Amino acid sequence: MTLPHPAEWLGGVRVAVSYKKFLVQKKRPCSSCSQVRMGAYQEKKTTCGTVCMKYLLFTFNFLFWLAGGAVMAVGIWTVAAKSDYISLLSSRIYAVSAYILILAGVIVMVTGVLGCCATFKEQRRLLRVYFVLLLCIFLLEILAGVLAYIYYQQLNEELKNNLKETMVQKYRQADQDHVTKAVDKLQQEFKCCGSKNSSDWTESVWIHSADAQGRTVPDSCCKTQTELCGKRDHPSNIYKVEGGCITKLEMFIMEHLKIIGAVGVGIASVQIIGMIFTCCLYRSLKSEPY
Repeated sequence: MTLPHPAEWLGGVRVAVSYKKFLVQKKRPCSSCSQVRMGAYQEKKTTCGTVCMKYLLFTFNFLFWLAGGAVMAVGIWTVAAKSDYISLLSSRIYAVSAYILILAGVIVMVTGVLGCCATFKEQRRLLRVYFVLLLCIFLLEILAGVLAYIYYQQLNEELKNNLKETMVQKYRQADQDHVTKAVDKLQQEFKCCGSKNSSDWTESVWIHSADAQGRTVPDSCCKTQTELCGKRDHPSNIYKVEGGCITKLEMFIMEHLKIIGAVGVGIASVQIIGMIFTCCLYRSLKSEPY
């Protein structure tokens, strides 16, 4: 019987040992494979979260764009439809609040389009610009709301001090056509006569002039307005409202200030959600390539 060469014997042992190690390693879980699978899961999870955040932000931008149109419409309506009454106020805060809303509405609509582009292109630079614009609009609308609230507090005192003087000193005077138009519209629309009552017109510069042609009140005080109907100031002919036009105008402006303030603060509150969404999307894109 021929014995195997020592080298062959040692080689067989090595092969056997290597085979056993292979079997053991095959039974053990591959740590690198687990890490790869975990990384793939995390990447899939991150991508899914980014997509969800992207569509949430897009939905917000669309609603935000509609809200911008609403804000601009409220501002334009306040300035255009009721601009005559603004000339009766000494303070410009009421008009400024409306103009701020118009400006904010325009910026909101532009920002909404920019937000949609930034969301779908997933560009962090655009998202930064979008966030800054949201912040600026937020501050503008808060400013409009605060101005409306401040003016709301001092409105009664301003009307008491200035409305009567404006009516009796500027009505039907040279270069004061806007005041004349505003006063006539005020008395006809609110069915009132004079600042506090019809007797306020006894102090009018125009009433004491020849141009009045014997009128005791303007024709716009009449329930049925005709030429020279203001000569007769009997309650059956003219409006006799307790509190006069000052009460009616105060109520009207207060209602509009509430709308301006509510719209400004309400939209500003919604923008906080948009800024949070933007920050979340920005963070999720931070680790991802463009």
